[in-house]
Amino acid sequence: MFLYLLLPQLVFCNSSVLQHPDRPVDILAFVSNMSVDWVGYGYAALVASGGVIGYVKAGSVPSLAAGLLFGGLAGFGAYQISNDPKNIWVSLATSGALTGVMGKRFYGSRKFMPAGLMAGASLLMVGKLGVALLQKPQES
Repeated sequence: MFLYLLLPQLVFCNSSVLQHPDRPVDILAFVSNMSVDWVGYGYAALVASGGVIGYVKAGSVPSLAAGLLFGGLAGFGAYQISNDPKNIWVSLATSGALTGVMGKRFYGSRKFMPAGLMAGASLLMVGKLGVALLQKPQES
């Protein structure tokens, strides 16, 4: 699973590899120049695995579909943030929607698993993205 998340980063993140086909690729320097959104990818994996676990334990097809859909959107958002740290909108919309939906379910049921866990993780992700949105751009 980790390799599938990292492979697009290695292929699409640095276009200088495509510009110099005659020189050998230094993969360690290439990887160290990337800023990967590990928190975003972890959040995406948590959301997708939650949907799979809901399907395995309870046979809930809507849980599987929602988990894979929102996990995929969160993974796509983490990929976008890894390429451009200012491009947070997909991740913010995904985690904001999950905060609202799972927060409402947690408020109604008062059960931490799974609604409370997902609402809390989504709220933390919204906080992380909000801090990134409010930071001043760095001078280069």
